[in-house]
Amino acid sequence: MARILMSWLISTLSILLASYIIPGIRVDNAGAAFMAAAVLGVLNVLVRPILVLLTLPITIITLGLFLFIINALLFLLAGSLISGFQVRSFSAALLGSLVVSVVSFVAHMALF
Repeated sequence: MARILMSWLISTLSILLASYIIPGIRVDNAGAAFMAAAVLGVLNVLVRPILVLLTLPITIITLGLFLFIINALLFLLAGSLISGFQVRSFSAALLGSLVVSVVSFVAHMALF
């Protein structure tokens, strides 16, 4: 349970960092960042596997680079579902998903 909460906190902090770095992403408060991290986690667990399976031929042709597009689409979807978390464009969603992925990966490697 502590590991899940720590992962949620890491995702929240990485979303806040992405909103600080990327001009097209806005987070109103910490509560919105917590909700965005939770919704992004749920989308990654429920929707992402279906999208990866449906787009498997494109993913194979692009040697896995299409997974960045899927991550950006999920980031954009999370931005449209949470009222205090806004993602203005697809390019902001792509950069935001990259920042969140890299920061989360580094933090998880350092802590776990």
